[in-house]
Amino acid sequence: MKNLIAAATLAALASPALSDAHADNEVTLQLQWVTQAQFAGYYVALENGYYEEEGLDVTIQPGGPDIAPPQVLAGGGADAMLNWMPSALAARERGVPVVNIAQPFKSSGLMLTCWRDTGIEGPQDFRGKTIGVWFFGNEYPFLSWMSQEGIPTDGGEEGVTVLKQGFNVDPLLQRQADCISTMTYNEYGQVLDAGVTEEELVTFKYEDMGVATLEDGIWVLEENLEDPAFREKMVKFVRASMRGWKWAEENPDEAAEIVLEYDETGAQTEAHQKRMMGEIAKLTAGSNGALDEADFQRTVDTLLAGGSDPVITAQPEGAWTSEITDEALN
Repeated sequence: MKNLIAAATLAALASPALSDAHADNEVTLQLQWVTQAQFAGYYVALENGYYEEEGLDVTIQPGGPDIAPPQVLAGGGADAMLNWMPSALAARERGVPVVNIAQPFKSSGLMLTCWRDTGIEGPQDFRGKTIGVWFFGNEYPFLSWMSQEGIPTDGGEEGVTVLKQGFNVDPLLQRQADCISTMTYNEYGQVLDAGVTEEELVTFKYEDMGVATLEDGIWVLEENLEDPAFREKMVKFVRASMRGWKWAEENPDEAAEIVLEYDETGAQTEAHQKRMMGEIAKLTAGSNGALDEADFQRTVDTLLAGGSDPVITAQPEGAWTSEITDEALN
C-alpha cells in the first residue's frame, strides 16, 4: 500500500518534476473514480507483484467527484489515466492530445434505472420526465443518446429535464428524478440495497439500446509516446495490468479483498465489492487489452450522431494505437 496516494494530494501532482517521471521506471496511474473493484486489475497487479516483475514502480491515484482525469494527465500529474472514451475523445477535440493505448473493458455497464410506476416503457417515454445524469465527462453518452432519439434535454413536455446527479442514488429514492444513471456493478445494487425490488424498476442498458460507448480505457498523452523509454514503460505496464485483470476475472472474491486492502477511506464493504467485482468481470470478459477497431468506430459513430449538438464534431484521427498492446501481448 506504500504506493497508494490519497486523492487529497492531487494538487501537488502537477509539478514539473512529475511531468518528467516517464524518464525512469515510475508510472503514475490516475483512476476515474475512488478505490473500488472497478479498478481491481491494477490493484491486483500491484499486490501480486506483476508490476514489480516488469521493473516498474507504480503509483495508483484514486479519483473523485472533483477530479477530471484528462486535466490531471494534461497537467503532468499522471503518466496514464483511465477514462471513458466519450470523455477522452471530447477532451482530445478540445485540445488535450490523449491517445488510447489499451482497452481492458469490452462492454459497457452504464444504464438508466427508472421507477416502473412512471409508465416509462421505452426511450420516447422519457419526454416530460426528470432524469439524473452524471457530469464531469460522464454525461456525453446520455446526451448523444437523447440527440439520436430526437429528445431535447432542456426540459418541457417534449423534452427531458436533466438533473445533475451526484454520485449516489438519492434522487431516485427520494423521487426527485424518474430515472437516474446507474452502473450494473455499482449504483443499481445500491438501489436494491435500499429496499427497492427489481419489479418496481425498469432499466435501459446502453448496450441493449445500441448506444453503448467504450469505458475505462488506458490513455496517455500523444507527445509522450514519442519517447522510446516511455513507450517501453507502457508496454510493461499494459502487460502487467492485463495479467492483473485476468487474475481478477478468475478470482473475483480474492480480487475484491485486495481492493479493500487499498481502500484507505474504509468506505467500501466486502459484500458490495464482491458483488461489484462479479459484475466487472462480465465487462472485461472477452478483452485481452487490445482495442477492437469496430468497438472504437461504434463509439465514434454514436458520439457523432448528435444532430446539431454532437459530442464530437469530426472523426478523430490518431486517437488510439495498437502498437503498445501489439508488443505487450506478443
